[in-house]
Amino acid sequence: MELEAFYPHPALVTKTTPVEKPRFPAIDAHNHLGDEFGGGWIHRPLAVLLDMLDASDIRLYVDLDGGWSEAALQEHLEHLGPASDRFHVFGGVDWSQWTEKGDKFAEWVASRLRVQKGYGAAGLKVWKNFGLHVHDHRGELVKIDDPRLDPIWETAVELNWPVVIHVADPVAFFDPLDENNERWEELHAHPDWQFPSPPFPAFMTILNGLTSLVTRHPRTTFIGAHVGCYAENLAWVGDLLEHCPNFYVDIAACIGELGRQPHTVRKFFLKYADRILFGSDFGPYPEAYRVMYRFLETDDEYFNYSPAPIPMQGRWHVHGLYLPDEVLEKVYFRNAERVILNHTTTTDENDEH
Repeated sequence: MELEAFYPHPALVTKTTPVEKPRFPAIDAHNHLGDEFGGGWIHRPLAVLLDMLDASDIRLYVDLDGGWSEAALQEHLEHLGPASDRFHVFGGVDWSQWTEKGDKFAEWVASRLRVQKGYGAAGLKVWKNFGLHVHDHRGELVKIDDPRLDPIWETAVELNWPVVIHVADPVAFFDPLDENNERWEELHAHPDWQFPSPPFPAFMTILNGLTSLVTRHPRTTFIGAHVGCYAENLAWVGDLLEHCPNFYVDIAACIGELGRQPHTVRKFFLKYADRILFGSDFGPYPEAYRVMYRFLETDDEYFNYSPAPIPMQGRWHVHGLYLPDEVLEKVYFRNAERVILNHTTTTDENDEH
């Protein structure tokens, strides 16, 4: 039998706790609706999408796909407009324009962000091509903390926008693709996800650049996507949270990493309950949300972290965190209210839960 065919069923007898809806109504602070990551819901009936979100008690959905281009931003805003109270769409940076704009690039971006705000964008999404692929007009790879880009981060302050920033993938994507790489199968299935150094910067070079960026711009609110891009090392993430009160993290697409270190992760959630945002990254599908709710709310042991039959990221299962209500309330919606909506509300609906 080939290794790729070996997926044993655990012989453990453990309890299963179904969780159809979250303990508190949730704000999904990191997700998609476009064709590549969001299942193409931007082209499907809005009423069906709303029914799916209602089934999972998602009260507000942050769609990051407006960050691909201004055309995408306007398309998403137009499609979601009839239910604008249920969606926030983030804008983005067109890095391809650096060649043409030259030394004026950052000022040009700042002007475009103001235009995107006028369209209705509610924040800025920075994709991982920044730090890995973005080159300036001289052909040089741009560093995360390049001071020439300061006008972009300061404009986010002016617009009262949070910046969701994703600059690196799992550490294994940067490691040699050999018998020691825990994502061996995943990377062979997706070879374009591997970023060896050289030619790409080393993983910690990118993460140290993120630290420098967040530290140098204390007025800018940064949300580190995917647990600050380093879910494998919560001590590192915690240190950045300690030193930078303007830094937050979301947990999108990270149950596979978090759930295999449940004791450390539970302590992390309890300590940084005010700095963690709920996010899925798997589209608006109830089956994906149910796995997340089970992970956050139950003490179930050793279960598949993926809504698919086979775990997507590695050959392991996860354990639930059994978080207390005061933490769940903050993670599910209070923190996003403060950071993304820039206000705090209390409703009868919330009290019902």
